[in-house]
Amino acid sequence: MMDLRQVSELWRRCDVTLRDLPFALLAFAVSLVPAFHGNGTQLGNMPARPFDALGILVVALECLPLIVRRRWPATSLVLVTLGFVLDQFLAYHTLAGTALPIALISAGAHLERHRRVTVLVLSAAYVPFVLVLNLLGSTEQVADYLLFFAALALPWGIGTWLRSTRAAEAERRRHVAEATRAAERTRIARELHDVVTHHVTAMVVQAEAARYLTAAPERLDSTLSSVTDTGRRAIADLRQMLDLLKAEHDADVGTPSAGELRTLVEQTRQAGQPVEFTEEGNAARSAGDTEFVAYRVVQESLTNALKYAHGSRTEVRVRHGEKEMTVEVSTDGTGSRAASPGGSGRGLTGLRERVESVGGEFSADRQAGGGFLVQARIPSGGPA
Repeated sequence: MMDLRQVSELWRRCDVTLRDLPFALLAFAVSLVPAFHGNGTQLGNMPARPFDALGILVVALECLPLIVRRRWPATSLVLVTLGFVLDQFLAYHTLAGTALPIALISAGAHLERHRRVTVLVLSAAYVPFVLVLNLLGSTEQVADYLLFFAALALPWGIGTWLRSTRAAEAERRRHVAEATRAAERTRIARELHDVVTHHVTAMVVQAEAARYLTAAPERLDSTLSSVTDTGRRAIADLRQMLDLLKAEHDADVGTPSAGELRTLVEQTRQAGQPVEFTEEGNAARSAGDTEFVAYRVVQESLTNALKYAHGSRTEVRVRHGEKEMTVEVSTDGTGSRAASPGGSGRGLTGLRERVESVGGEFSADRQAGGGFLVQARIPSGGPA
């Protein structure tokens, strides 16, 4: 059995004309009930006319066009207005007269073209309407006609307000969608930079070192094996990242964490960078994004060490606290950049944005001895 939400969803999927049909039929049926005859709008104070077959046609002309009040609002408004005029001229005074403000609201909300022309034409038509009522014996005063005209302007104004509100909401959603797409593009660019730059940098450094090992076949073979392993890891990381970008990806697909830092350090050592790793404390059970951000900070810092301080002593210090996690990566500046690939400077900027997005603090400065120091303080327990 379908629940109420399923029924509601099916109803929303129906054509708008079909959804407006029940209300129009209900208004038509209620207006035919004898108890409501003569109880509708009475403009002109003329004696009510007995309900007859012509009255049924007038009621139908007033109510049934509401079926298309959102599909063809101008057509609906014109037909309902014509029915209302006949209702007043013939003095039926049926309850169907309430269809006119509904048609005005719908036209104000859904009419897209010739809105000003519609208002001007209907306003101009009000004058002969009043003149004919006077010829038929109306006892209304000018002030009464003006008050009724103002009452008709109110539903049109409500419809216009609904239209502007809907347009503002659509514009807001468009801006949100654009901002979301921009943020997603930035996130993807960061991930590509972190994954590709680190592995490719390590491969370039290892390949450059292999040039000088032709006289040592065993070391050359080991270095080339490291290049191969690094390339395979790059491919695996890229595949994992692409899986994460899929809308239907498995929530269990893993992302880098602080627990993999030792593996990352070892990979950097294989690329020829002497790295000392120190880890203090225990990782929190619910670290959320904290470990992922820490991993990226260390990864980018080691990549920069390979680029700009190849061969220099590098220290990685990670401290796990109850409320935050701190990361420090430093080099002593004694290495060489002779065989290092250049960089664009996007990595540190991306790290700063990544750390600050989870409420942390980030700094990257040169040291007095020529090396550099990267520090990050990352709050624990953020949402994953």
